[in-house]
Amino acid sequence: MTTTLSLDDPTTDPFLVARAAADHIAHATGIEGHDVALVLGSGWGGAAELLGDVVAEIPTNEIPGFSKPAVAGHVGTTRSIRIERADGSVRHALVLGSRTHLYEGKGVRHVVHGVRTAAATGAQTVILTNGCGGLNLDHGPGTPVLIRDHINLTATSPLEGATFVDLTDLYSPRLRDLARSVDGSLGEGVYAQFPGPHYETPAEVRMAGILGADLVGMSTTLEAIAARHAGLEVLGISLVTNLAAGISPTPLSHGEVIEAGQAAGPRISSLLAQIAKLV
Repeated sequence: MTTTLSLDDPTTDPFLVARAAADHIAHATGIEGHDVALVLGSGWGGAAELLGDVVAEIPTNEIPGFSKPAVAGHVGTTRSIRIERADGSVRHALVLGSRTHLYEGKGVRHVVHGVRTAAATGAQTVILTNGCGGLNLDHGPGTPVLIRDHINLTATSPLEGATFVDLTDLYSPRLRDLARSVDGSLGEGVYAQFPGPHYETPAEVRMAGILGADLVGMSTTLEAIAARHAGLEVLGISLVTNLAAGISPTPLSHGEVIEAGQAAGPRISSLLAQIAKLV
């Protein structure tokens, strides 16, 4: 009898599920290992087409531990892309077109399964992207911002048991410098993750600002923690899709997020592809 590994079973090691997912990806793509992984959030989907040649495309929900995307604007496929670098070397990128959010209620294991799978495929680097609200008026809608640090306001962690991981320089200074070598105008900020799915109140946004946040959203921090634990070097980039509540003069809507992402798409996709070819 074949036993199906499930992230919902608390007795199952989530890293075994990640290993099974990586094996499935290797079989489906014909690529034994990947070098870099990208998680494409709202507005960032167009970058995949600019990275290089698509070796294979897999329905994400067919990979062990994954499900169909629950958010409009996210892509339900995982792609293996061959990247030819300027120095003549070849690398393979694993592009995750969707992510599981904490507010979906599936549990934090599902939220971080993508980055754990990326590590299991052999990736050394992960680029985490998202669409977010901005607190800094200098970072208006359509502005990409490097994540320098984060504030996890979800009241949970992807680490289980007595697992202690240093998060100093979680968002790699080396990779941030590399990103600025592509675009010297890139600013930096601190990203605060709220649980969602409701948008933050003006009072919560003010609180986040007092705590030191420049950006607010509903993803990324738990993935970044899990990525560090798995040994990945992390680059985080946010696309400011709207000014946060209390800063924006108009009510917030998911349609606004998608519209801003579409408007900025060509520029940020080109930026991300150039960065990914250097890491």
